[in-house]
Amino acid sequence: MSEICPTVTAYDLHEYRVQLERVAKFAKRIHIDLMDGEFAPTKSPSLESIWLPPGIVSDIHLMYQEPMDYLPQLIKLRPHMVVIHNEAHVHHMHFAAELHKAGIKAGLALLHDTPVEYAYQIMHSFDHVLIFSGHLGYHGGEADLSLIDKVKQVREHHPAAEIGWDGGINDHNARQLVEAGVAVLNTGGFIQHAENPLDAYAILKSAIN
Repeated sequence: MSEICPTVTAYDLHEYRVQLERVAKFAKRIHIDLMDGEFAPTKSPSLESIWLPPGIVSDIHLMYQEPMDYLPQLIKLRPHMVVIHNEAHVHHMHFAAELHKAGIKAGLALLHDTPVEYAYQIMHSFDHVLIFSGHLGYHGGEADLSLIDKVKQVREHHPAAEIGWDGGINDHNARQLVEAGVAVLNTGGFIQHAENPLDAYAILKSAIN
């Protein structure tokens, strides 16, 4: 069963709280974007200053150049999963192993132009593979559905992986993504910019069921 996972992408603590509260009443799982201003052009509140909402499965998408420097803070937060980028400066398999020791799932994100085969040697260390079709550190944008081929490649190489999609999800493409094998639809602008976020979430849920 695929799920809709609202995204929080904030540049200060006030907006972080606003976005969390906007979706916390109905979301079962959320996707929190954290940016370092280096790997991603924007910067989010620090790991030390954020909090995770109780009772909601919370994934952290870490758009950081040096993820290993922040491992202790990540473990202290106790998210459901931490997603790092294939393009980050880190020993990916070691990072994933340290998360697993702490009982936290590990995700691997591939930027738009990164071929899936670049991750073949490390992919099996991760529970989740995220196909990234958006703009680093921003809500909005359009889904590049040509990247659906990446979903097929991941499925062939790592059948046990949960596959996520980030970028441009809306009521016109959600079902196509699910039918292609996407299990987690990380949705930012369609929900966060909606006049009624709950209605937007319900529309997407209806589209994939």
